[in-house]
Amino acid sequence: MKAYQVTVNGTVYEITLEVIDKEEGKAAQATPAAPEAAAPAAPAPGKAGAQTIAAPMPGNILKVNVANGQAVKKGDVLMILEAMKMENEILSPADGVIASVNVSQGATVETGAVLCTMN
Repeated sequence: MKAYQVTVNGTVYEITLEVIDKEEGKAAQATPAAPEAAAPAAPAPGKAGAQTIAAPMPGNILKVNVANGQAVKKGDVLMILEAMKMENEILSPADGVIASVNVSQGATVETGAVLCTMN
C-alpha cells in the first residue's frame, strides 16, 4: 500500500493505493463481479430497447429532453444529470428512436441506473 496526499480545489485528501503486479491484475479481471456491481435490471416488459443508456454516476435528473418514440441523432442531449453540483449532459450514443424513458425530472439515480432505452 502506498499513501498519497492529493489537493482538489484547495481541499487536501489523503488516499491509499494498493500496488498489484500484472499477474494479480489479470487474475482480478478474470474473476466475476461482486453482487453489488451486477448489471442493472432490464426495463419493464413492453419497454424494450436495443440499447440502454445508463447513469454514469449517482445524481439528480435536472431535465429530460426526450420522450418515447422521439427520433434522436448521435450526440443529442437526452437529459441533464446533476452530480456534485455539476450539470452533466447525457448524450445519445447513436442515431435512433427512444423506446422508453425510465426516469423523470427530479428523480435521484444511482450509478448504472437505466435512464432510457433506444432502438
